[in-house]
Amino acid sequence: MPTSDIPMLLLAPGIRYYPEHFDPTAQAALVEEIRAVVVEAPLYTPAMPKTGKEMSVRMTNCGALGWVTDKEQGYRYQALHPVTERPWPAIPARLLALWQQVADFPLPPEACLVNFYSETARMGLHQDRDEQNFQAPVVSVSLGDTCMFRFGGTGRNDRTQSLKLKSGDVIVLGGEGRLAFHGVDRIYPGTSTLLKGPGRINLTLRRVTAS
Repeated sequence: MPTSDIPMLLLAPGIRYYPEHFDPTAQAALVEEIRAVVVEAPLYTPAMPKTGKEMSVRMTNCGALGWVTDKEQGYRYQALHPVTERPWPAIPARLLALWQQVADFPLPPEACLVNFYSETARMGLHQDRDEQNFQAPVVSVSLGDTCMFRFGGTGRNDRTQSLKLKSGDVIVLGGEGRLAFHGVDRIYPGTSTLLKGPGRINLTLRRVTAS
């Protein structure tokens, strides 16, 4: 389907919202593909730089590179899982196809961060700025329970807006919105039956290198 034919709402300059982009059948297939990723690259609990405080999400990656963080070395991308020390599994073809549909960027993603939110997890306002390439967007997929997504401008104190993201929704941060602050304020348990229990999976596709 051409990009212009995909239902989309512009939330702010550069921030595009594709509601219910994945139908229930595609969501279920994608969850199975992510479960296969997790078998190869198990979820683990990352730690914040400097303080070593554990984040409330568990995470893993797929792709040539994976985003990681720990007390000693901080935020970064690397080719190996920090626990298993094995390469990350490949990004599922379904997600590569999504990138081609909505990213409007000629090069493929190199990383897909997989975050699992339990019913009490959240993510503070932050920018995705550990990449060398800010010309490429960040493409985000929601699966499972609904969350309250909050986004603002490129300044930490800019006014923010909130939106409930449901299972199958896609958000693209690109152009003027590439470095917008964003986060997840809460999860609404029981709003989806896609996963085996309460919680939400968030997948974010990123192009990391400048070339």
